[in-house]
Amino acid sequence: MHAPTSPRPATKKSRKAFWLKQLHMWHWMSSAVSLIGLLLFAITGFTLNHAADIEGTPVVIETSGQMPAPLLARLRAAVPDTERAPLPADVAAWVEKSFLMKASAEAEWSADEVYLPAPRPGGDAWVAIDLATGAASAEVTSRGWISYLNDLHKGRNSGGEWSLFIDIFSFACLVFAITGLFLLQLHSAKRKSTWPLVGLGLAIPAAIAVIFIH
Repeated sequence: MHAPTSPRPATKKSRKAFWLKQLHMWHWMSSAVSLIGLLLFAITGFTLNHAADIEGTPVVIETSGQMPAPLLARLRAAVPDTERAPLPADVAAWVEKSFLMKASAEAEWSADEVYLPAPRPGGDAWVAIDLATGAASAEVTSRGWISYLNDLHKGRNSGGEWSLFIDIFSFACLVFAITGLFLLQLHSAKRKSTWPLVGLGLAIPAAIAVIFIH
């Protein structure tokens, strides 16, 4: 009589097929989620590395306005005990409508003036309001699209929503990289150059850091 055939090879093969399917699914899903972000961060990584060579010319727009008397009275009544505090909601709404800038940041209060900084990606802005007369002056600076995208890369003055996107994007990139590593492991037996190339990807930046960066 012949001994029964062992099911182990088939089981091992089916297990490998299962993990290949799972890894491929998570790899393509994470790549789809992170694709546009990877393109953005790759391009802005280059532009940031050459920022001195492709620096844009700032465009500055200065405007002025007069705060209505009821709002001025509201602003005077809201003078805080501290040097920094947000504007009253109705005053902030007037600033945003009149000068097309966000007014959610904390303002700097003094005895005769309220100064509100409004930094933004790719530029800057501010508005100053005279507490005696209600005269308001504002300045908006734009440094162009490259500076805007560079600031998105750094998360500079881009708000909580963009910060949340960066967290999600980072997680998707992590899944993409880890599943890619496991796929390399599963296919490495048939692709002899896999680990030398992976090692090269580690050795080159490590060598540059050790030899040239001090």
